Amino acid sequence: MTVPASRVSSSPADASLLSEAAVAEGIASHGYAFVPGPIMRGLIERHGVLDDWPAFAASWEDLPLDTHMADQGRYRRRRHAVFAADATGMIERRPHQPHYQSLDYNALNGGVERWFEPIDARLGDGPSMAAILRFCRQLFGRLAPANRAWHIEAHQFRIEAVAGEAGLPTPEGMHRDGVDHVLVLLVRRCNIKRGTTMIGTSADGFFSSFTLAEPFDAALVDDHRVYHGVTPVEPVDPAASAFRDVLVVSFRARQGQHP
Repeated sequence: MTVPASRVSSSPADASLLSEAAVAEGIASHGYAFVPGPIMRGLIERHGVLDDWPAFAASWEDLPLDTHMADQGRYRRRRHAVFAADATGMIERRPHQPHYQSLDYNALNGGVERWFEPIDARLGDGPSMAAILRFCRQLFGRLAPANRAWHIEAHQFRIEAVAGEAGLPTPEGMHRDGVDHVLVLLVRRCNIKRGTTMIGTSADGFFSSFTLAEPFDAALVDDHRVYHGVTPVEPVDPAASAFRDVLVVSFRARQGQHP
């Protein structure tokens, strides 16, 4: 069942006026926002040209298997990178490091350092990623103006589905990530059904849902206020390749870095 989402309007009249402030207002009011792809792309492009987007999107074809799945699943592929933003607005990539979540936030795969192959340096430092990170920094800065410096993690995810075996975008179920803010940006859907994003105030239910269906469709959440999860994906044509590609970016305030 799909129920109304905190949706940023995609009508032409509203699109010309849309700003990060409007999206921030939606998140402040509801704890999350769904932004349709054409609007989201326009917002990102205000922070830089997406000259390398075709190569950036194509890089999801080269994601290694995630070997840290406690459920022994082989449906997820992944790369990872860490960035830091300082009080001046500069964003730089940090040395490669593991991803860690406590068991409080990820009962399935948490509690251990998980090393993933890094996001390709050319693309991780390229214009598309830079524009996405600058957009996030400005948006999340509006929501938390006291936070001037951020620890940022970017994850490339591909969830694959085959006949008789659904792919699980969030095998841990409805969850929070243990950060401040999260962007989930759809890169591509191919031959899949379902994959509905759910938003709730606990791990036991949801009050809103929507589906990221087109490139640049985006979900943005306040991780302190809401839980999020995604229903399993299944192939439409069981004989053909089926997958869901997303970029997930999380922002967490760096301790001791407030003004």
